[in-house]
Amino acid sequence: MPSNDPVMFKEYWNNPTKTDNTFVEEWMLTGDLAEKDNDGYFWYKSRTDDVIITSGYRVGPAEVEDTLVEHPAVENAAVVGVEDDGRGQIIKAYVKLLSSQTPSDDLREDIAAFVKERLAKYEYPRAIEFVEEFPTTVTGKIQRSKLQEDT
Repeated sequence: MPSNDPVMFKEYWNNPTKTDNTFVEEWMLTGDLAEKDNDGYFWYKSRTDDVIITSGYRVGPAEVEDTLVEHPAVENAAVVGVEDDGRGQIIKAYVKLLSSQTPSDDLREDIAAFVKERLAKYEYPRAIEFVEEFPTTVTGKIQRSKLQEDT
């Protein structure tokens, strides 16, 4: 049941089923995933529709992307899940390099190793594609769904 709160939307346009599935009593399911730490603070992880399930593990793309951009050759990055017979999905990274860098297989391997050293072994990208630009919204947010369509 949608809330009467004036700051919350009332319904999805022409989609009553989605509206019904979004509200549970007075609660609105936002689709955001968060984690509560030992001090009681909540930390945003990702969106439920962005989660990648690889080898039975749930991976939020933000952590992988944050690690990718720490690499000295990387300007920006986005990751998506790509169907895989053995793992369910693998992590595929779309990487925009700094203008001083040249794409190569060696650099691709170096970036994957860089992430593998910093995150769990299942979280590193098993596929990396170098891109010149990303599909973005009008506000500049990378559209992972568009990248997903291209896989």
